[in-house]
Amino acid sequence: MKLATLKNSTRDGRLVVVSRDLTRCSEVGHIARTLQNALDDWEHVAPRLERVAEGLETGAQPTARFHEHDATSPLPRAYAWADGSAYVNHVELVRKARNADMPESFWTDPLMYQGGSDSFLGPRDPIVAADETWGIDMEAEIAVIVDDVPMGASVEEARDAIKLVMLVNDVSLRGLIPSELAKGFGFFQSKPSSAFSPVAVSPDELGDAWKDGKLHLPLLVSLNGKAFGRADAGIDMTFDFGQLIAHAAKTRPLVAGTIIGSGTVSNKLDGGAGKPVSEGGAGYSCIAELRTIETISTGAPKTPFMKFGDIVRIEMKDKTGHSIFGAIEQTVEKYEKD
Repeated sequence: MKLATLKNSTRDGRLVVVSRDLTRCSEVGHIARTLQNALDDWEHVAPRLERVAEGLETGAQPTARFHEHDATSPLPRAYAWADGSAYVNHVELVRKARNADMPESFWTDPLMYQGGSDSFLGPRDPIVAADETWGIDMEAEIAVIVDDVPMGASVEEARDAIKLVMLVNDVSLRGLIPSELAKGFGFFQSKPSSAFSPVAVSPDELGDAWKDGKLHLPLLVSLNGKAFGRADAGIDMTFDFGQLIAHAAKTRPLVAGTIIGSGTVSNKLDGGAGKPVSEGGAGYSCIAELRTIETISTGAPKTPFMKFGDIVRIEMKDKTGHSIFGAIEQTVEKYEKD
């Protein structure tokens, strides 16, 4: 089952079921007006949405044309958004860029922060920033939406709570991160609104690519039309989504509609740092990693962070080459105060 939220005059949009090939959709306001409404009563609502999804594929369901640019994030706002760093290779590299050592505990205890969830960007909305010197960077990730998760849930219980899977661009302002983290109180200004894929997908729709709480497919990232990354999301993921969710629920319950992110997808190469796509490697899911590799190799980074007018695209395709979630495609724009 694939679900999307179309933009309308309300903050939370209107829920539709989308065909597997992302070309058609069906209105489901009679079942649930919004995705959050559906998640609040998932046990009863999901089977009805699945029947609509089946009808879409057989032609038994009234449909309209689905256009990705009409979609906002599946959840335009959420009760909670917590982002992990399951790909410890990424953590190691970006900490090197700040000349910060990585504690050994990061390999056994997940790193996680709670981000702003009051306003997400649509998948085709611009990334707006006031200053290029803030170090505008994309971070291509996988994210899941969960049902209610009790405090102290086991990893198995946490995996069972995963209802939908998405892609996310967790935008970072690298120039603001060091001084902000130096205060010892975590991210805030350096983490503006994130953007999610046009479509959220149920795990069963992913077939054998979804296994043991991981999504085993390459995450495709391009910058200004050139391939930038194709790291496999199922490789080098130190903590699966069950472990991340259980970590988040250690001291508090999670409510239906909570989003948990994987952190930037990152692959090693022969046990060491990866290589750019242009050199036959899996590339990178953020610019910061490439800059770190450049610094290690030549003593200084040469690739700039994103500038106004740059375009980033994030997508994942199935084994037949078809887009699964639709594409996040965003242009960086200068913020102009009204």
